[in-house]
Amino acid sequence: MNNHKQLVVQTEDQTPQKWCVSLGEDVFKKFFCPANPIIHKVFGDGSLFSPMLFGKFFDPSDAFPLWEFESDILLSNLRSSGQSTVDWFQTDQGYTLKAEIPGIGKNNIQVHVDKGKVVEISGQWKQGTESNTKDWRCAHWWQYGYIRRLELPEDTEWKNIEAHIFNDILLEIRIPKKPLVCDPSSRES
Repeated sequence: MNNHKQLVVQTEDQTPQKWCVSLGEDVFKKFFCPANPIIHKVFGDGSLFSPMLFGKFFDPSDAFPLWEFESDILLSNLRSSGQSTVDWFQTDQGYTLKAEIPGIGKNNIQVHVDKGKVVEISGQWKQGTESNTKDWRCAHWWQYGYIRRLELPEDTEWKNIEAHIFNDILLEIRIPKKPLVCDPSSRES
């Protein structure tokens, strides 16, 4: 049986500068080296949250214009190797992103639209953090959570974005396009 839940997509600016510390390639390699299976599940090959998702290092907290690339070209290496847990496509009605999220128990994934220009997918993967000593959102975010920021195309109805999670592991985000406006004066009589 399919366990389906619609997520609330936050569209108001609530936590500006939420992710304060960027992730460098050298820092990521040091962080990723330990044989922690949770770290490898969250940031490993094929994960939406991997800094190496697109074939070269890319900080997941930097917005990436995924929509400007052909999905078959962008994700072809991952698809051919069978590692991809990410898929996205475009139709006349909108854009759809499907991604497997780290399966480490109940997911507390959040989807936030930043200023109508960036969709941010994030969650906290390390349970029981030292919340008394520091705010994980202002520390080294990759030690406490996962994030991917994607630039939205200009033709989106960002206030109508829908996010769904299936069986606590498959995230689907639907981003509708603005309807095409026909100019009646351009019609021939």
